[in-house]
Amino acid sequence: MPKILNLADAGFDPEDDLDRAAPEGYAARFAAVGERLGARMLGYSLIEIEAGCRASPLHNHRCNEEMFLILEGEGTVRIGVERYPIRTGDVIACPPGGPETAHQIENTSGKPLRYLAVSTMVEPDVIDYPDSGKFLVKGRLPAGDGSRSEPFRFIGRQDTSLGYWDAEK
Repeated sequence: MPKILNLADAGFDPEDDLDRAAPEGYAARFAAVGERLGARMLGYSLIEIEAGCRASPLHNHRCNEEMFLILEGEGTVRIGVERYPIRTGDVIACPPGGPETAHQIENTSGKPLRYLAVSTMVEPDVIDYPDSGKFLVKGRLPAGDGSRSEPFRFIGRQDTSLGYWDAEK
């Protein structure tokens, strides 16, 4: 079977717990396109942000690179401390790195903003959230038999880290 999917037929994924808990100003729908196509080395997602909203907090990836292709609409992209206008046809590169590569797309228009997100799929990845001082470690870690285990997610702050010998006897 061909590995082809027209984005008009992608359909958005059901809302999950993260969507329901999002604070005001964050409203987006996601379609895991790469997963449906059987992609293994790259992730592809169709993302639609509601008018006046953002899809995610400002963040940077320590391991993965992302690219965004704006399919429809306009807004701004925040990269590090700078903001840039974006519109249909723009391509945005977000290489891995520290806070200087942190990025966030905001829909500043009155219509939906749609874009295709493409990323490498290095696991685990460490994602920093410079505005809130959080980090996320996520991925599918290998099981002892070489298969992939269930997803792993840990969100924390550096200042709440446990010591290496904590609770050891």
